[in-house]
Amino acid sequence: MGRYFLDSYALIEMLEGNPKYDHYNDTDFAITKLNLIEVHYYLTKKRDFRAKEIAQSLAVSIVDFDNDIIFAANGFRFKNKSKDFSTADCIGYIFAVKNGLIFVTGGKEFEGLPGVEFVRK
Repeated sequence: MGRYFLDSYALIEMLEGNPKYDHYNDTDFAITKLNLIEVHYYLTKKRDFRAKEIAQSLAVSIVDFDNDIIFAANGFRFKNKSKDFSTADCIGYIFAVKNGLIFVTGGKEFEGLPGVEFVRK
């Protein structure tokens, strides 16, 4: 599973070649199917003809989550409703915390939270 959990923002920055995300290319990382959906949609919207191929290459990093993660993520999202977290990000963050992974994101709303590696754009 690796050491990191990459949210969709981090995955997209990595795929777009942002040098601040280069070192994640050489690491094992985890994502959920929700992240795969978001990244595939982003690539499809950009009319990237490789969208399916890229998404399939990311599929090896998919981790599954159980109902406890869902319930904890919704509790976290509700408790922090002023930050307007997405469901996918909350599930990823809670999954990372509960599994001892570092949650990698460029989403400012996560800056300063425990277990987060915030990477500025």
